[in-house]
Amino acid sequence: MRQGREAGLPPEAHPPDYRREFEFSGEEALRTADLLAISYEYPGDRTVVSYTTDEFTSVCPWSGLPDFAHLEISYIPRHALVELKSLKLYLTSFRSVGILQEHSVNRILKDIVGLVDPVWMQVSARFAPRGGMATEVRAEHGHRE
Repeated sequence: MRQGREAGLPPEAHPPDYRREFEFSGEEALRTADLLAISYEYPGDRTVVSYTTDEFTSVCPWSGLPDFAHLEISYIPRHALVELKSLKLYLTSFRSVGILQEHSVNRILKDIVGLVDPVWMQVSARFAPRGGMATEVRAEHGHRE
């Protein structure tokens, strides 16, 4: 991830290194190898599959504090589905990863699209407010219609 000057931020906008105060990992700790696909027996029927959780957490890499979100993953399968236990293990691995809210949604989309190659997918998250500001992020792949 590009930060500070590499991201075009002024020197005063560099995030402090909170890894000294709070322990968290980088994206390499995400358990993408745990994700499993299973065969979908009804390709071409345009069924929308949705998975939701109110228990998604990650760590803000700027503050080291936890981010909590309601997460929804919706997709139209092509030939494969995400196996649910593997999805739970993968999502749980975000709990110790320092990743921006916007990046976590895009990373989930990228990893699951790479696994099941859906016709269409949307990942959305409503993050709990911090400092009076809530964040909602949506990322899409493909076309729903």
